[in-house]
Amino acid sequence: MKNGVYKLKGKVMNYAWGGTSFLPGLLHISNPEQKPFAEYWMGAYRLAAAELVTPEGDLSLDSLIREHPEQFLSAQALSRFGELPYLFKVQDVKDILSIQVHPNKKEAEEGFDREEAAGVPINAPHRNYKDRNHKPEVMAALSEFWLLHGFKAQAAIEQTLEDVPEFNILLSLFRKEGLKALYRFVMEMDQVDVNAMLNSLIKRELRKKNDGELTREMPGWWVAKLFHGKNEIGNIDRAIFSIYFFNIVKINPGQGIFQGPGIPHAYMEGQCIELMANSDNVLRAGLTPKHIDVPELMKHTVFESTIPNVMNGEPVLPGETIYPCPVADFGLARIELAAGGGYENRATSLEILVVTEGGILINNSLVLKTGEAAAVLAGEDYHIRASGHCVLFKAFVPAG
Repeated sequence: MKNGVYKLKGKVMNYAWGGTSFLPGLLHISNPEQKPFAEYWMGAYRLAAAELVTPEGDLSLDSLIREHPEQFLSAQALSRFGELPYLFKVQDVKDILSIQVHPNKKEAEEGFDREEAAGVPINAPHRNYKDRNHKPEVMAALSEFWLLHGFKAQAAIEQTLEDVPEFNILLSLFRKEGLKALYRFVMEMDQVDVNAMLNSLIKRELRKKNDGELTREMPGWWVAKLFHGKNEIGNIDRAIFSIYFFNIVKINPGQGIFQGPGIPHAYMEGQCIELMANSDNVLRAGLTPKHIDVPELMKHTVFESTIPNVMNGEPVLPGETIYPCPVADFGLARIELAAGGGYENRATSLEILVVTEGGILINNSLVLKTGEAAAVLAGEDYHIRASGHCVLFKAFVPAG
């Protein structure tokens, strides 16, 4: 590889929960069929690897890393991870994603080895562990963004059980045996009992939202959104309980949040940048047609109150703020420059840059406009100049 900086073409993922206009607009793609554009992947995940634009044509980032591992990753990252350890995304969340938990590294290794020994095919629908890696995540909002993140304070959960008539019957269990027993009970409840408990609640929330009595800070707003326009309620997803038991978090543009192992969470609405470890290990609690394994979910969930840590980012270089993440796999930075402003750095690993506002010039040769991305190879010195006000995000592997 003769150059150190290349334009990067990611892969669009058309999941049903995605919006129809944000990503097509960002990526300058027409969408006359109004397909859902959920995610834009910029990484080396083999099933959807990004491509470098080179004089020899568009080449798979995954293949190039395998052919030139140290030149792309750095000797340090190659020795520690053996691959690009992160997956970088832009997301547009129109509908609530599945409520989920991720295992830690040791749990992922043990779970993967256990399913391998049991002969569970890697692509089996009921397989929990697709690899031996953990899957911590950090996101930074591009718009007003809403998500569920961890359990509410014990007192707040008790107040919820008192305020929601359908939940009153759960109060004694919670007071006697605590949060884990409460969550296990609702997750293992027979479907007929779930329907009986939640049917009237959903109808009431729909009525209240229609009358303008709910806001996004309230669980009922999201429950009503889930069932809006449906003629029949039918079997009710037990994940509805989680919406009442978890923190509802609002994140403003430029702010971020880290989600580590064991913290139950779900994205609900908005656009964001997401950076995660290179893994597909997800244990789901609901709002999904995919496999749900309640015993495995319970084993890895942190049953403690969580105070969401919404980050504004820490300034480092001029124009650059970093969102601190307690993992070695990845780092995320936001760079904002005024017209004529500049940024200089040396890539300590493979860095991926994506422009979300404005346009930039890298090393006086590569132009990136809104929605375009670039890969900077390890060890490359590079400088950026802004043609006007611009915002870009950088994914990297932290040094040291």
